[in-house]
Amino acid sequence: MTASPYLRPALRAGVVLALAGGIALAASACQPEPSPSSSGAATSTATPLPTAVSPSPVETMKPDAFALPLGCDQVYSAQMFNTLETDVAPLNDPGITMLSTQQPALLELLDSGIPSLRCTWGAPSEYGIATTIAVVDGTQAAAIEADLRDSGFGCAALGDGVLCVIEQRGITQDDTEYVSGESHYVGGGGWVATTYLNAEVEGYTEDIVSTLWG
Repeated sequence: MTASPYLRPALRAGVVLALAGGIALAASACQPEPSPSSSGAATSTATPLPTAVSPSPVETMKPDAFALPLGCDQVYSAQMFNTLETDVAPLNDPGITMLSTQQPALLELLDSGIPSLRCTWGAPSEYGIATTIAVVDGTQAAAIEADLRDSGFGCAALGDGVLCVIEQRGITQDDTEYVSGESHYVGGGGWVATTYLNAEVEGYTEDIVSTLWG
């Protein structure tokens, strides 16, 4: 996950505590991202992103409609899945409490009931990855990208969509070095939101995009 060198200071405290249980969210995998209740971040006053309207049967039958994978084992290429199992296992540990994004407006959208699949890697610790894949419409996709750009993410074209990344490196209160960041892909009717802590996997989001969109 190649990332921008800029990250808002407020992200540090929230991310460092994420795997230790400092950010509240549903523990079970493959569920819509819940709203945080104890992340330490101030409640956002930003305009909420538009929520999804349930598609009609005709819309869901369109050949170009994005369909969520049935499970996390379908999200990655075989090579990436093997790398994650070797280097960042386990998959979907119920103790992982890291949110897939620290952006308040984006968390509200993930919590709005849009179709989504959540996959995590790592055990409760200061090391891991949390990813949510969601179905979004064009209006939501544009709002997501605008929110990321306004928040200092570096964005570039990737396939039929855009990849936005941000990263921070620092030292904890225990004098331990850490790296944390986010990577988002928006395009093709879908959204891939990922937060990582001390688990930089080269080409992680790009692999998901290649696997799900070709």
